[in-house]
Amino acid sequence: MDTLSIEQDDDQNSPLMNSLMVKEKDVETASRALKAISHPLRLKILCILKENELSVQDIVKYVGTSQSNISQHLGILKDKGILASRKEANRVFYRVGDVRILKLIVMMQETFCSDP
Repeated sequence: MDTLSIEQDDDQNSPLMNSLMVKEKDVETASRALKAISHPLRLKILCILKENELSVQDIVKYVGTSQSNISQHLGILKDKGILASRKEANRVFYRVGDVRILKLIVMMQETFCSDP
């Protein structure tokens, strides 16, 4: 039986350990982002913000739910670093603040929103 084994490396500063630690960080980051965008309403918000910066009121019009519900979901996406915002007078405008999320949205739309 052929098996692939990785020898135990007691040196915590070895290149292998450093590489595994970096990958672990990347996995955690990706996992948090995917969890945050996995809600259908949050995904819909991201799709409309893909190419636009919109106010909360505009997002409510496009998505079709209450402002308090939208604000709650926008807060989650902002807390996870997925959205950025700016305030102008009494309006808050949101945009996708992470280019990696934009790439992911485009890939998901190409995969799930077009004819096979």
